[in-house]
Amino acid sequence: MEAALPSKKTQESRDSAASSTDTAARPVGHADRTGSGQPDNKWSRAAKSPGVTPMMAQFFEIKAAYSDCLLFYRMGDFYELFFEDAEQAAAALDITLTKRGKHDGKDVAMAGVPVHAAESYLARLIRKAFRVAVCEQVEDPAEAKKRGAKSVVRREVVRLVTPGTLTEDTLLDARVHNYLAALGRAEGHLALAVVDISTGEFLIAPTLPGRLSAELARFTPSELLLPDNLGDDTAVQDALADWRDILSPLGAARFDSGHGRWRLEELFNVATLDGFASFGRAELSAAGALVDYLEDTQKGKLPRLAPPKRLPPDGAMMIDAATRRSLELTRTQGGDTAGSLLATIDRSVTGAGARLMAKRLSAPLTDPVRINERLDMVQYMLERTSLRQDMRMLLKATPDMERALARLSLGRGGPRDLMAIRLGLDAAHSAREALAASGDGLGALPDDLAAVHDRLGRHHDLAGTLKRALVEEPPLSVRDGGFIAADYDATLDEFRTLRDQSRRLILELEADYQRLTAIASLKIKHNNVLGYHVDVTARHADKLMAPPLNETFIHRQTLANAVRFSTADLSKLAGKISEAGDRALALEQDIFTALTGQVMDTAATISEAALALAELDVGAGNATLAAECGYVRPDVDDSLAFTVRNGRHPVVESALAGTSDSFVANDCQLEENGRLWLLTGPNMAGKSTFLRQNALMAVMAQMGGYVPAAHAHIGVVDRLFSRVGASDDLAHGRSTFMVEMVETAAILNQAGPRSLVILDEIGRGTATYDGLSIAWAAVEHLHNINQSRALFATHYHELTALKETLDALALRSMKVREWKGEVIFLHEVAKGAADRSYGIQVAKLAGLPPRVIARARQVLDHLESQDTGAGAHGPVHDLPLFQDIPARSPEKEDKNPLEQALEDINPDDLSPRDALTVLYKLQDILRGRDSSG
Repeated sequence: MEAALPSKKTQESRDSAASSTDTAARPVGHADRTGSGQPDNKWSRAAKSPGVTPMMAQFFEIKAAYSDCLLFYRMGDFYELFFEDAEQAAAALDITLTKRGKHDGKDVAMAGVPVHAAESYLARLIRKAFRVAVCEQVEDPAEAKKRGAKSVVRREVVRLVTPGTLTEDTLLDARVHNYLAALGRAEGHLALAVVDISTGEFLIAPTLPGRLSAELARFTPSELLLPDNLGDDTAVQDALADWRDILSPLGAARFDSGHGRWRLEELFNVATLDGFASFGRAELSAAGALVDYLEDTQKGKLPRLAPPKRLPPDGAMMIDAATRRSLELTRTQGGDTAGSLLATIDRSVTGAGARLMAKRLSAPLTDPVRINERLDMVQYMLERTSLRQDMRMLLKATPDMERALARLSLGRGGPRDLMAIRLGLDAAHSAREALAASGDGLGALPDDLAAVHDRLGRHHDLAGTLKRALVEEPPLSVRDGGFIAADYDATLDEFRTLRDQSRRLILELEADYQRLTAIASLKIKHNNVLGYHVDVTARHADKLMAPPLNETFIHRQTLANAVRFSTADLSKLAGKISEAGDRALALEQDIFTALTGQVMDTAATISEAALALAELDVGAGNATLAAECGYVRPDVDDSLAFTVRNGRHPVVESALAGTSDSFVANDCQLEENGRLWLLTGPNMAGKSTFLRQNALMAVMAQMGGYVPAAHAHIGVVDRLFSRVGASDDLAHGRSTFMVEMVETAAILNQAGPRSLVILDEIGRGTATYDGLSIAWAAVEHLHNINQSRALFATHYHELTALKETLDALALRSMKVREWKGEVIFLHEVAKGAADRSYGIQVAKLAGLPPRVIARARQVLDHLESQDTGAGAHGPVHDLPLFQDIPARSPEKEDKNPLEQALEDINPDDLSPRDALTVLYKLQDILRGRDSSG
């Protein structure tokens, strides 16, 4: 297709490569990935336009089937993009956009990326939410030529690259799961199916519209599949509002539950799914659509998936998206990982361990038995410093077996993935031995550690085979060769010997030709165009072209400074070298396939060992955190207790480390006669920190970790709600106050006696009386209806009157000391209510101009003097609004007479007598100020 070829000289290599590889081929793959059932007619019509070249027709046909993707169209050593694809890619990747030829009278836009660097470009496109169809040449150019001179090489889409289907290390964050999710609906029920294709994890979770957003926040999928007929369900649409950027609607037929059951039974080769769990129709609907999508995007090469695990609806603490943002569990509110709770407490040393840590933090358990089993492991590691340190040293050098296994299952693995399996199995063996040798033997191991010991397994045969087969530092790709060790395969050794001997013969032949021609500078060289050839300088070329040497040396190419020749002996020897090298490479590839087969035969036990190593990493990491930071084991049970002594905020405490400031610890005890704390005090006194630290205490305890406190007793929290701070939501047209009310409504509608609720400054975004009324009613509802354990911070001191009517309400305040007009925040929680808010003092600390501060004091004094005692103030028009504070020059502003007198003194001009006089004067000024004050 000349019309689509680039015009720049930098594209000439692509032209020459494409000239022998252009094709007219059928597109392969589903054309109804978006549920349309038909290829895009725009591109289908273009393929049949008059004058379209065979290659352009091929492009149009393939593009028609993948109209919602950027099409990476292989041409030689480049992936080319055309038309709108080229324009979008050029803008997203900042690459050159070229134009060459015309279609329908318009220039054809074109852009390209080199094949060897494609992954880096793919990563950037995926981060910008593009989907990419990778179209490869699947036919040898020689075969295409047999069909005629104008025939083009067959091309097919071999893979769809989408945000939820990544496997390459270069496209993934090693420390974060990359989940693909599907939402199924049947018989009025909803369910999520979730898979991480890079590890094989497969989860199914029933859900409800009210829980859907929280469940999605738990997994934070990169892509969410859903039926295209969900638009009729308002509750579901509302729950999906925050996830609209990752939605991939599919035809509703893809979500048939009967088809889903059949897909799972076929995938796992079972007659019934009862051995896994009892799945409802909605769950089968989601799982079937997910498997279909994977097969579609991977073009029939399904990844190795673990059997589906059904998550009970009440097995994990429910934490909605707003609460996760508020508490900054895995990311800060600015979107960064640094500064989050996870970044602060994660001490894992492997990618798999980091993913498991993030998973546990995102879904704390609600079963006290399982929680305490995890805590037992941490305690065991904490008490055995040597074991913990040795285990972390071992794990630090352990590769990511989970992701290596996934790539091998998809045919995208390489020699380094086999090496990762070998080293991982070696680590599993060493870890198993270390656990067996610790303490008093296996009988003394906690249940979780004993289970880990067993799951590490025995893999001596496979590990031994891989050790003998692989060189110590294998190359990245199979096509590079050289990754099978010597003495592993006798036939491969023979081919290599022949290849290496032939190379020595090349050197001998070069010496013979130097003697024959008497040209000492004659060299035998190699390039990809001529292969092996004789190379001489231009001044010696005539000698080789003249008899009798021209009978031996055949002229091939003349350059500015060199002339190249071939000979019959050299061609014969080059053929042997090429044949030996090709046969050696082909045999290495066969051996790689056989080794991969052996690995996949034991994939289930390898996966178990990888998960066991990840659990060891998390257990040892949490023990290390406890040892470093002085965390304690929490008491977790089925009660409604919430008692924390000397609790600290882990992130704030970490930020203060190494500074002159130290974190002020505080107690919190939410008990039957005080399960709802009303917390008053000024801004900057530490209210929000105190609220958040107690919420984080519950999360850390229930994920199975130690907590930053002197003591903690946590009755299991089933749902955690936090509304601390808010911002407007412009995308939904919501003001800050509206966002606050929506989040508060979710809390008051869903919280129960086992919930923990954290609320800060409810009602502040509207008129004073409106805000006070809303806050008043919210406190009453929390106390009487929800009956939750709760911390409620407010500036409405009027709410303290509720203590008289609400039995379980306790008053607490942040301690503040006032000294010479300045406010000192003690960051301590005390019994009782605060006397005032100290807002003007805080404003002064924030740097408001002194005139503003003075005016504010004047207004406050007037309002307080008019206070009737019932919260009402005198008429605003009585305030001397236009009696502004007298203006002062900037240099004199906010300076008292003593400061001014000191500033006027120049010590260098004073005699001793003058200095004594000045001192008396300053003393008089000071006494005068004191008497006037």
